[in-house]
Amino acid sequence: MAIVTLLTDSGESDHYVAAIKARILSTNPGIRLVDITHRLPPFDIAHAAFVLRSVFRDFPKGTVHLVGVNAVATDKDKPIALQLDDHFFVGSDNGLFGLLSDKLHQNLVELNSINTIETTFPERDIFAPAAAKLASGVAIASLGKPMPVFKKMIDRLVKATKKQIIGSVIHIDNFGNLITNIPKDAFDVLSKDKVFTIQVGSDKFRKIHTQYYQTEEGECFLLFNSLGLLEIGIYKGNAAELLGLEYGSTILISFE
Repeated sequence: MAIVTLLTDSGESDHYVAAIKARILSTNPGIRLVDITHRLPPFDIAHAAFVLRSVFRDFPKGTVHLVGVNAVATDKDKPIALQLDDHFFVGSDNGLFGLLSDKLHQNLVELNSINTIETTFPERDIFAPAAAKLASGVAIASLGKPMPVFKKMIDRLVKATKKQIIGSVIHIDNFGNLITNIPKDAFDVLSKDKVFTIQVGSDKFRKIHTQYYQTEEGECFLLFNSLGLLEIGIYKGNAAELLGLEYGSTILISFE
């Protein structure tokens, strides 16, 4: 069964998400719709990219991902469809898709470039029909004019030397846990046979856990999560609030 996932900042109290689904199902009622989330902070491209990047590869290859986040920011953010990592993506060319993968795209077209329509709701009127057609087996090349490139934002980078790793908080999840961009493989290489100190705000830690429950309730844990990224939290507490950190906060690991 063809799958279309939905990721939007539309919330759940209005008709928007239902209208997008209705348009997809009107095109092909056999499509399976999967909600990733509709509770993203409005217009937060970086947050949306993190969520989508964390999960899209878990779906079967060929899955279509409709993204309605900051969809009508400017008239320069054209509606596009692209094939990347053997998945299809439909949304606005606002830089979000450029944060998903370092690989080159396989196909890329500008939607709404042949029979142009004016709309204030591109998620329903442009993205949804394109996503439904892709999921139904229509060739991506037939959906619009080919494009050479799409916009790419610069993601927060990790800086690493033999003596330290400097990373950032790139996501705060629903539990208040701080997810950083520090990868386990880099830490494993640089920490081998060395003593390390992880500075989180004004606090310093010298232990990495493997499970959340390996600390007492209310105590801080640090572990590499299922994404292979350093995560900092407080067991049954909110680390973002209690540690006073936020998106973009610096995390420093020193090696001796």
